[in-house]
Amino acid sequence: MKPARPLVSFLTGVGMFLLLWQLAAWLLDRPILPTPVVVVPLFLRSIVGELGLHFLASGGRVLAAILLAVMTAVPAGLALGQLPALNRLFAPLIAILYPIPKIVLLPVIYVLMGITDLSKIFLIALIIFFQIMVVVRDEAAGLHHDLLMSVRSLGAGRRALFRYVYLPASLPAVLTALRVSIGTAVAVLFIAEQSLTTWGLGYYIVVETYQVLLYPQMYAGILGMSTLGLLLYFVVYALERKINRHRHLTGDQTP
Repeated sequence: MKPARPLVSFLTGVGMFLLLWQLAAWLLDRPILPTPVVVVPLFLRSIVGELGLHFLASGGRVLAAILLAVMTAVPAGLALGQLPALNRLFAPLIAILYPIPKIVLLPVIYVLMGITDLSKIFLIALIIFFQIMVVVRDEAAGLHHDLLMSVRSLGAGRRALFRYVYLPASLPAVLTALRVSIGTAVAVLFIAEQSLTTWGLGYYIVVETYQVLLYPQMYAGILGMSTLGLLLYFVVYALERKINRHRHLTGDQTP
């Protein structure tokens, strides 16, 4: 795939979205749906001011949550994938907890941890944690036995297997799971930021604009949160493509 093709596809999608938005605004013809001609310039002006500060607050929270989730889920998934006995012990608990929509735990987390940035970060990390852990566990457990035996025959211990076999083999799956979960993470961030906070895109959209009927500013905030999700998605997507390209060039086809 040529490098320019994803960019062209993205710009085409943006153009189609703006066109549909413009048509919907013309058809509705009400202040509740301003046109992109009004909102986009407002967004570009606001992002270097107050909206930009809300954007940075939200971005900091979701990045901290992603970092926390990856640092805990990857070792946990690798441990479960390497140790079948440990996986058999925890598999029933994971099977029960994994399908539960974690957003319902928001009141419990607030009661236990207080309504702070830490509780918001923890909730987002909890959602991403299970998605990454399950994928890493399945990838680690599915490695070819012959590959593991060949590495062990060279004198590699469990720590070396973790570093040079399990972790590299699971990294593409980690990025895929992370890319898929970004939309969920940003959605949960939006909900969490509506409660007792003064900075964040969720607060800006609901409290500072929607509740006082500032519709153009509200849509500018929505564009800000959409931009945050898109930036995170494409950063992970770029990392995933780079790693896959490197594996292809080096001939590393480890499953």
